[in-house]
Amino acid sequence: MSDSAARDRDVAETESALAHPEVAPDRTAAYGDHPDQVVDFYVPRDGRTGAPLVVLLHGGAWRTPYDRAHVSPFADFLARRGFAVASVEYRRGGDDIPQQRGGGENTRPSGAEPVAGRWPETFDDVAAAMDAMPVLAARELPGADVRRIVVTGHSAGGHLALWAAARHVLPEGSPWRLPAPPPLRGVVALAPIADFTVAAELGVCGGAVAQLLGGDADFEGRMAQSDPGVLLPTGIATAIVQGVEDIVVPQAVSEAYVDAAARSGEMVGLTLLGGVGHFPLIDPAADACAVVAEEITQLAW
Repeated sequence: MSDSAARDRDVAETESALAHPEVAPDRTAAYGDHPDQVVDFYVPRDGRTGAPLVVLLHGGAWRTPYDRAHVSPFADFLARRGFAVASVEYRRGGDDIPQQRGGGENTRPSGAEPVAGRWPETFDDVAAAMDAMPVLAARELPGADVRRIVVTGHSAGGHLALWAAARHVLPEGSPWRLPAPPPLRGVVALAPIADFTVAAELGVCGGAVAQLLGGDADFEGRMAQSDPGVLLPTGIATAIVQGVEDIVVPQAVSEAYVDAAARSGEMVGLTLLGGVGHFPLIDPAADACAVVAEEITQLAW
């Protein structure tokens, strides 16, 4: 496919995915004091009890303009498939933080995208949300089975999903490290920014990885705490769904993670979808979305 045709496909797929009206959650609960520290809950549309819980982490290159609203139709799609869904918001990068806490330049030129992520707040929030999830879900979704949790995420949210499942292998001394594996049935990562080295080499999302880590101040040290490609093996069932035509987060990024997992002695499932780019994975109107739901089903039930 030519570059122009690939760009045209990406534009059309993006417009389709983002054309769905926002779906209001059934309930919303806070897991902290910041306005972004909230979770939207969607009950299974068939009214079933004992439904597995899908924790959903949205993408958007960890940047402020992209919040959980754009994945609300996908959350509703999963709820219509019989899942209980918890869609997590978290702090992202924006114009209000010209420099990341902890050092490192994170300014942007006029007209460019907002900076990606907050260090360490983005990770603080995902860790806090995951730690609070069993209690929050039991309260807000009493029909959900919090013993069967699958984490999914798209793009930057796919990175966060993989990271959330790897906190027990974080370096000693990390504030997010867990003493034991989190109680998850598995992870389904959708076109994830799964390997920071390859993603940075490819300039994924306008250099978002470097911005997320706060620039050059402590890049290597922060990589060791945040890059799923080095936080292996996790011992948690993991599947990746990737569009072959994805020009936003190319297939090479997912393949690098799968290869790293194999070198660590762990097998990660990789489902490649031909003729599919970045956004159909969360577009309820796309066939790819049904594939994602099936991958989640296989881990959850």
